[in-house]
Amino acid sequence: MSQQNQVIFNGRYELHRRLGRGGMAEVYLARDLLLDRPVAVKVLFPALATDAGFVERFRREAQSAANLQHPNIVSVFDWGEANGTYFIVMEYVEGQTLAEMIHQEGRLHPDRAAEITHDIAAALGFAHRNRVVHRDVKPGNVLITRDGGVKVADFGIARALSDSTDQNLTKTGSVMGTATYFSPEQARGAPVDPRSDIYSLGVVLYEMITGRPPFGGDNAVAIAYKHVQENPLPPRQIDPSLPDTLEAITLKCLAKNPANRYPTAQDLRADLRRYLDGSRIMAEPVLSPPYDPGATQAMAPTAYDQTALVSGPVGYEPDEYDDDYDEYDDYEDEEPKRSKGFLVALVFLLLLLAGLLVLLAVNLTRSGSETETATVPNVVGQPIDAATQAITEAGFEVSTAYESSDQPADQVIRQDPPAGEEAEVGSTVTLTVSSGPEPVAVPDVRGMTVTEASQALSAAGLLLGEQVQVESDEVEEGRIVEQDPPAGQEVPPGTAVTVQVSSGAGTVAVPDVTGQTEGEARAALESAGFTVNVQPQSSSDVEAGRVISTNPGPGSELEPGSTVTIVVSSGPSQVTVPSVEGLSEENAIGQIEGAGLVANVSEEVVNNPGQDGRVLSQSPSAGERRDPGSTVNIVVGRFREPEGGGGGG
Repeated sequence: MSQQNQVIFNGRYELHRRLGRGGMAEVYLARDLLLDRPVAVKVLFPALATDAGFVERFRREAQSAANLQHPNIVSVFDWGEANGTYFIVMEYVEGQTLAEMIHQEGRLHPDRAAEITHDIAAALGFAHRNRVVHRDVKPGNVLITRDGGVKVADFGIARALSDSTDQNLTKTGSVMGTATYFSPEQARGAPVDPRSDIYSLGVVLYEMITGRPPFGGDNAVAIAYKHVQENPLPPRQIDPSLPDTLEAITLKCLAKNPANRYPTAQDLRADLRRYLDGSRIMAEPVLSPPYDPGATQAMAPTAYDQTALVSGPVGYEPDEYDDDYDEYDDYEDEEPKRSKGFLVALVFLLLLLAGLLVLLAVNLTRSGSETETATVPNVVGQPIDAATQAITEAGFEVSTAYESSDQPADQVIRQDPPAGEEAEVGSTVTLTVSSGPEPVAVPDVRGMTVTEASQALSAAGLLLGEQVQVESDEVEEGRIVEQDPPAGQEVPPGTAVTVQVSSGAGTVAVPDVTGQTEGEARAALESAGFTVNVQPQSSSDVEAGRVISTNPGPGSELEPGSTVTIVVSSGPSQVTVPSVEGLSEENAIGQIEGAGLVANVSEEVVNNPGQDGRVLSQSPSAGERRDPGSTVNIVVGRFREPEGGGGGG
């Protein structure tokens, strides 16, 4: 995007260059002229802006996303309408997408993949607690900062898109492009909840540790079908060196039935932390036979829906295929011919087998009657040490598993077998122990008012603690200067955050001089006690000699004597007239218009065929400076055959 044709949305967001293009929008690097900071602006394709229902959903979801303030979530600052479409303004993250990282580096180290998934789960968990489901978790929506941090983008936007009345997979490019990361319920067109995001995150984790997603296909419909009907190849059959615990976590996320996945993103995050710490995880490692790609296998049906895609969004019409299935219904296996001797032998073998089974049952009954049993004691609610002692004294072995809960840490929350049940002495009683509430990240409340900070902390499950008044030359009176614990630190829910509140320092507010002449602005600022610095800047929107903006901006509190820079328009920036003499008419016009000028063509008859269609002269001359949109006159030669010409021998 050239400087001459700079696009500014709503007089504030100056678009610089395109960062990428997706199925529903283009993303540009831009500058927020009001706050003087880089931002990312996502501009929707105009085709989506014609649907009033979509626009309303887009506005509502953008507002919901703007309320998600978390270290692992890309912040949404603003949204609006411009140039016949709609846009959202987001935090600009310098780095690369996870998709680009996987493409460049291949599969990641298992621990690095677990760390990235841990941070994504933190973002999803926070969003889910605020009743926002992402619906489009994929590597392209995960940004990796230059220092290795993780941020998730596009919260709520997928919902606005998927709520459209036309949900056909083949109709919306962005949906088709993310079928690789669909949950089975998304593929079936069924309602989704936070566990759908957990499945999609499992697909991302699978791709990070194996270098490829679990399912591929020629089109979105084929991939969606596999999400519903097929089980993924266990990662350790692709790379046997992968930890079995990380494989177990991945496959638990990819369970077809949402009830078999992690209940919450916090539970997944806690299990990943246990994996990274070398502790025992919640997910059970999967024992599977060696994979034989050449073997013929029956496809296991899903546990909760046998009709899968019949009524889903992939456009399947049962009547198209009924005739094909009827051909198989008419087929009958030929009854093999059996001899009478064979039947007699078969009956004899069956009777013999029945006798052996009866004998085995008698022996098992006798041995069972001699087995010593005991009553399992009730240890739910007890500390793990006391519970372990009680179970051991009753004659049982103890196995423990940890999970996050609202109960105090190290307290038993479930037991199997349950209390009062008779079990064989020496058998194992499994105790599920609370690891305490899932920690939450402290939001950054610096710069907020006390009311705003209280709301932000409450949304994160924390409390506003002691408020200490401190003098500050930099922070406006009534706003927070510092906090303890600091932003980003993980603490138990309910923790009180102490804040230091600015009492001010005798500051003066910068008056708003935008649009005034340089002389008027200087007088207003100097009368307020400030020193004025003038900075010229070209502008096609603001009249020359008038103030475009100030730095610091209007309303900023400064000490008297501080310097305020006023940015004054020098008018539109001029361009250099290119040299086009001797060029073809088409080439000359292209160069003139490429410089932001307008070509005016006149013709002159020439006797030299070599000058036909060539520029004979130009005005203004090459190298002169003109305002954008100025006219450059060019004279083009036109060759005419002399009348009566012709030869004869």
